[in-house]
Amino acid sequence: MGRGMRRTDREIESRAEMDEIIRGSQVCRIALAMDNMPYIVPVSFGYDGESIYIHTAKEGKKIIIFNNNNNVCFEFERNVKLIIDPNNVCKWTFSYESVIGFGNIFELESLEHREDGINKIMSHYSGREWIFREDKLENIRVWKIKIKSITGKRSIKLATKQQAAVDGSPCSSPPDRV
Repeated sequence: MGRGMRRTDREIESRAEMDEIIRGSQVCRIALAMDNMPYIVPVSFGYDGESIYIHTAKEGKKIIIFNNNNNVCFEFERNVKLIIDPNNVCKWTFSYESVIGFGNIFELESLEHREDGINKIMSHYSGREWIFREDKLENIRVWKIKIKSITGKRSIKLATKQQAAVDGSPCSSPPDRV
């Protein structure tokens, strides 16, 4: 999808490390688009190493968009921390680990597939599988995002480098002026 990562020094190339970031995340953000209008939504999720699983109510804005354009972008993050320099506001930054990817979303329609998908979600948060009554599965919709591409980025090292950065930034100024 377009050009490569600009900051190659922060790029995570290992799929195993990206999987670890996904598994360590609490929320997945999904970006959608319809009629040239973007829409982003945070969701709970499950992950099996190849696909992402989410659930929705029976109807709503996401479903309308999914049915009109099943191309999605997704984002995960963990270890987000604000790094400050009390003397130079231009040295403020964040340390983080993130994963961004693209895929196609489709609905899991059979009861068996819905139960499998919702269990992937529940396992992510609870560490175990559950048994669902059929009437409960009838009240939700479960979706699978088949991952097409994925990239990872980390700026954890930045936290230590930032503290030792040399004063020479165009933003260097007394603490009371920005």
